[in-house]
Amino acid sequence: MSRSHPRPRNLGALRASGYRYRTVKEELRENLQNRLIRGEPWLAGIVGYDETVLPQLERALLSKHDFILLGLRGQAKTRIIRQLVALLDPEIPVVEGAPILDDPLHPTTAWARRRIEEMGEATPIRWIDREERFHEKLATPDVTIADLIGDLDPIKAARERLDFSSEEAIHYGIIPRTNRGIFALNELPDLQPRIQVGLLNIMEENDIQIRGFPVRIPLDLVLTFTANPEDYTNRGNIITPLKDRIDSQILTHYPRSVDEAIAITHQEAWSERGEAIEVPRFLEEVLEEIAFTARGSDHVDQSSGVSQRLPIRARELLLSAVERRCLRTPEEPRVPRLCDLASVVPAVTGRIELVYEGEQEGPVIVAHRLIGKAMLKVFTRHFPPIYGRRRRRRAEAERAHGAGSEARERVTPPAYREILAYFSQGGKIELADAMSGEAYREELEKVPGLATLVERHLGKLAPAEKALASEWVLESLHEASLIARQNLDSGVRFSDVLANMFQEETER
Repeated sequence: MSRSHPRPRNLGALRASGYRYRTVKEELRENLQNRLIRGEPWLAGIVGYDETVLPQLERALLSKHDFILLGLRGQAKTRIIRQLVALLDPEIPVVEGAPILDDPLHPTTAWARRRIEEMGEATPIRWIDREERFHEKLATPDVTIADLIGDLDPIKAARERLDFSSEEAIHYGIIPRTNRGIFALNELPDLQPRIQVGLLNIMEENDIQIRGFPVRIPLDLVLTFTANPEDYTNRGNIITPLKDRIDSQILTHYPRSVDEAIAITHQEAWSERGEAIEVPRFLEEVLEEIAFTARGSDHVDQSSGVSQRLPIRARELLLSAVERRCLRTPEEPRVPRLCDLASVVPAVTGRIELVYEGEQEGPVIVAHRLIGKAMLKVFTRHFPPIYGRRRRRRAEAERAHGAGSEARERVTPPAYREILAYFSQGGKIELADAMSGEAYREELEKVPGLATLVERHLGKLAPAEKALASEWVLESLHEASLIARQNLDSGVRFSDVLANMFQEETER
């Protein structure tokens, strides 16, 4: 019904307007068809599902299916279901005063039918927006049949002198009250099996049985569910008969690429911090790679998943670390330093479930290792390969047996030879969060060849970004065991591996 024309206010005017009754599933199907014909998107803010989840979802809607979105946490399941509202008509008419949303041309409750019989064409109607036609419920162990379906209301029955077998003695639950709309039940496995049984007839026969009284109400709604895979949740399962009645099962997934992950993080993270904070692209990749690395880590329980909220919250903490430093020293450039990555640890520890080995290490240590591996993975995309631990140990063994500089030449990549030579000859640098930007850059400039390497592979950068990238090179060389890094009270020190080993032995 167009908003430019007066809306009918009674049943007679509604009939004269040419209004046509459609079931909710027909409504969704036809509106989706029109969107697809016009090439108009109907999902907003969903990244990476265009070729995977979205086609499955559209096929389910075109088939007039009830469906379940099955996936790990942080995969936009609830957001997708909430956006189904966009496929409903802007507004529809219902019988005014009915206990549930009843279509005037197709009433389902005894109250609405009696009202129409008594008042005929003068039966008053009201119009409801599409948002009023969506309800959702989080499944928890304390949810009851009365919450979902309803229960007898003895006070109402006594006041109105109704028999308990009368449909009008029922106090309706949230599902019947969603008639003519979309009902979403989140975390379905958490619902007790005996409560899940109560959904069977609603989905198949539209029968409601309350305390032994069979009441047939042909509900018109779309049922949608979300759940984590059954091998993850140990709180419950979806009973087999209910799974059989859910028409389509649609699997969701995490972002498949770093670009998709960055797009999601940019969209979701709170970044309004007054003056803009510049986060270089390579550091954005590091934040996303932390989650990718965690999803493949032996220390993390993969059956529980690693939510995409991890890099979103990590970015917010990173921006806050820069903001905090700039509030204390306003003249500093609003660009992160590598030490700011330590501030994202709380975003990691709260979103990973550890297996036994990870618990032995501790969540903070695991988080730092994930960050270090993420930095090294991103580093290898932008810079020449770095030899790993095995090659370095072989070189150390050869030098220990007198092979000398020739062994070092064979295992050191040319791109890093000048940098490593500085540290092997006794050079070291110390970096601290409290250092001024100028002192921070000057300390990094002590390492010959470092600035040249950064410019060669990352191009021209602003001074603050160049300093960040330079420290990133040193951190990655440490992750590859080519230089040593010591954590100091006020910052970090980079030095030669062997010199650091001898120093630690002397201190013992």
